[in-house]
Amino acid sequence: MRSLSELYNDYFSSSAVFSYREDERIFRTRFKRAWFVIFLILVGLMFLGSALGGGANEYHYFIMNLILINLISALGLNLLVGFTGLLSLGHAAFMGVGAFTSALLITKFGVPFGLSIVFAGLVAALFGIIVGTPSLRIKGFYLMVATLAFQFVIDYIIIHWDGVTRGIRGIELPTPYFLGISLEKNQAYFLFLFVLVLILMWGAKNLTRSKIGRAFVAIRDNDVSAEIIGISIFRYKLLAFALGSFYAGVAGALFAGLLRTAIPADYTFLHSIIVLAMVLVGGLGRLVGTVFGVIFVTFVPVFLDQIVSYLAQVYDPNITILLGPMKELVFGGLIILFIIFEPEGIVGTWIKFRDYFRIWPLPYISE
Repeated sequence: MRSLSELYNDYFSSSAVFSYREDERIFRTRFKRAWFVIFLILVGLMFLGSALGGGANEYHYFIMNLILINLISALGLNLLVGFTGLLSLGHAAFMGVGAFTSALLITKFGVPFGLSIVFAGLVAALFGIIVGTPSLRIKGFYLMVATLAFQFVIDYIIIHWDGVTRGIRGIELPTPYFLGISLEKNQAYFLFLFVLVLILMWGAKNLTRSKIGRAFVAIRDNDVSAEIIGISIFRYKLLAFALGSFYAGVAGALFAGLLRTAIPADYTFLHSIIVLAMVLVGGLGRLVGTVFGVIFVTFVPVFLDQIVSYLAQVYDPNITILLGPMKELVFGGLIILFIIFEPEGIVGTWIKFRDYFRIWPLPYISE
């Protein structure tokens, strides 16, 4: 009779492959495929339960919409920073470009919401190519400063180009529609975002496994060696900026559609830091880690707000004045602790946990 460990390895954990097609699969084990199917079933049941009057409410769907939009933006930044090694502190500026591009197309030219998202990504990608052009000559800290300068330039243009962007008042948007279906409810918007995230996640995963993705990693590890073996450094750096900016532009347009407005305050330098924190906490160069990081960074402020609200209701309403500033301190402290004690991010912790039980009960040695 076969042991439980042998059955587990054969049906869930085995990584043995017998063809190139099997080696190229995104979900290489039955375990991963099974959990992905279970995940889709749970999402479907949650959506069905809400449609029947139970389950998540509009507020819960709004938080999940934030997670999905942040995930799209963080995926783009991870392609740029995690896979290609190009530091950027201006990611929110690309989101702002996408948001105001979509808003102007919808309000001035009557472009449909879905088509405006595509144009928002393309315009942001064009700006990404412009910003990425100096990357041939500069890198590291100096490139980071260049992207930071772009962030402040875009902030200034959006605020002071009042005739187009309406300054700090922003641009109000109508209820978004996609293929004639209203996305006014957060539940409907969630379904739209969920499908879009699956497509963009699938595209990013396949990109990282392609020739382009391998070139990105080679440039990140050692750009001089990559150039010696024939990789066009400048072309792939521009492509990385274009792809990362495209994802950011799409996320910015989706965020503006969710809030029904595009305002400069939503795309500041602070938001660039938050998106970068999502990538760092999740794990650089890991798409699954990006998912973990986005969920963590999005949920922690919401969780802290719930704690402060509960304490204010139970003890003293004035406690919000005392504990309000502490939320930012705790939030920032958690991110710093992750960077110090787990530089590989949440996905690094998950990999250690997974590998431990993969060879259990044998001892696991972590270097």
